[in-house]
Amino acid sequence: MSGINKVILVGHLGKDPEVRHLDGGVTVASFPLATSETYNKEGKRIEQTEWHNIVLWRGLAEVASKYLQKGKLVYIEGKLRTRSFEDKERVKKYVTEVVAENFTLLGRKSDFENTPVAAATPKHENDYVEPEDNATGDLPF
Repeated sequence: MSGINKVILVGHLGKDPEVRHLDGGVTVASFPLATSETYNKEGKRIEQTEWHNIVLWRGLAEVASKYLQKGKLVYIEGKLRTRSFEDKERVKKYVTEVVAENFTLLGRKSDFENTPVAAATPKHENDYVEPEDNATGDLPF
């Protein structure tokens, strides 16, 4: 029996996407995404923020580099990946990332006024979902 690895996040970009072009012309973009939740503790409202490392590949990375900016609200679907690497002292480190499979910009119509109107053509059919006019700020699920 196989498992399911599915992540859905709605949050704000912590910084503009960092875009790199690897050997063979492969594009990769990455950025931190903040999700927040609030709860009451002893009569005080507490906000807890989680930071997620988001990675986008190929056509999706190229589109993200044109449309996503620090502070933008975005809906992301993807899967968790953990990878390892050695630091300068040759100590093995692990990092968990969300590999995005698609995204949708959220927010009011005015949020998109400074966004380019032409989208790059994705190389894969699931690379990009057009921004929606989500004037109410409702989640898409």
